[in-house]
Amino acid sequence: MTNSNVSRPAPRANTGSALKNFVSDSGMALLRLERRFDPFVRPAFDALLRDPLARLTTALINSRRPNEGLAIAEERLLPGEEEFVDSIVRSFTQQMRDLWKPGGFERGGNTKTQGIVRAEFIVHDDIPAHMKRGIYAKAQRFNAWVRFSGPGPYITPDIEDVGFMSISIKLMGVPGPKLMEEEQHTLDMFGVSTPTFVTPDVKANAALQIESVKNAQIFYFVNLRESHVLDLVMQSLFIKTQSSPFEAPYFSCVPYLLGEGQAMQYSVWPKSTRRTPIPRLPLRPPDDYLRRAMVATLNQEEVELDIRLQMQTDPHLMPIENAGVLWPETLSPRVSVATLRIPKQTFDSPAQMEFAKKLSYNPWHTTPEHRPLGNQSRARRRMYWELSKLRHDMNAVPHYEPTGDEVFD
Repeated sequence: MTNSNVSRPAPRANTGSALKNFVSDSGMALLRLERRFDPFVRPAFDALLRDPLARLTTALINSRRPNEGLAIAEERLLPGEEEFVDSIVRSFTQQMRDLWKPGGFERGGNTKTQGIVRAEFIVHDDIPAHMKRGIYAKAQRFNAWVRFSGPGPYITPDIEDVGFMSISIKLMGVPGPKLMEEEQHTLDMFGVSTPTFVTPDVKANAALQIESVKNAQIFYFVNLRESHVLDLVMQSLFIKTQSSPFEAPYFSCVPYLLGEGQAMQYSVWPKSTRRTPIPRLPLRPPDDYLRRAMVATLNQEEVELDIRLQMQTDPHLMPIENAGVLWPETLSPRVSVATLRIPKQTFDSPAQMEFAKKLSYNPWHTTPEHRPLGNQSRARRRMYWELSKLRHDMNAVPHYEPTGDEVFD
């Protein structure tokens, strides 16, 4: 099996226009330069400006949105939704085939595996009564495989990515019927390190992926037809030079049911405020310094992350069908409901890193009480399944449902 999870430079833009290629490549070069200096100014910026600017940007986004009069947890199909999903799958498939060779196919998004670790998901007992639904109905524990990853679609040196990380949590031994038949005992959860998704809906996502195939994502955000400058601003407020995958919050960005008639988003927060120094800045850090930070931490201590739920209380200001709107905590605070405990361990053996390729994460690996909501979630069911099948077929690796009893050399 080819070790495709090795860092390499991202490809240059390929738009068919020398000018557009220059603009895109120059923009990425400036962003990578900024990443070397970001940690020296970011703490002060975040403390003083980030949240006020996020509220202002959210208000501007909302000012352009009509109130559709939906109820709590109510969905509404987007016109042309399936055609947009077809387009997204085509774009990802083309890009994956361009980037990877059989035996070394990686995921289309959240591509670079920083590490996959054993964990325990511990549901608290003192949860508000209206939140005691599904897996949160009682105090209980689940074993989990947790994958930390970089942004994708490329596997670049950590300092050269866009400052974005993701977490995928696979709970095992979850009882009850599931929404996808391919896994009978798991429940998957996802988060990214920005509180809103990069695109508001699948129509926009389809447009982004077309530009991504050209390695020129900037022209999705800034163009003369249908620009997404406010979405770019919101993302830019939260992407930054990361210190460790254990030291960032992660957000679901899309809603899920919490029992019938209730909707929520979840988030994952580090309990420690300690930050790992990034080596060598403003010079070039090691390519995989984020994984090294994980290794160093779990060699010495366990890590605890706080799982929080935020209930939907206003159907317009906390929309189901628009993943680009930040749900305000003034309307609904985030409530701690569980702890994700990652014990001390060694996880970076070649066999365990390769194990990450065997797993398929899909938000529809879940129970009816936690059904994913909204057009981005509806798209993910087929999109994740088709792209996972492509990856497994190209690597000649069958689908595998883990038990938690896996052992590696």
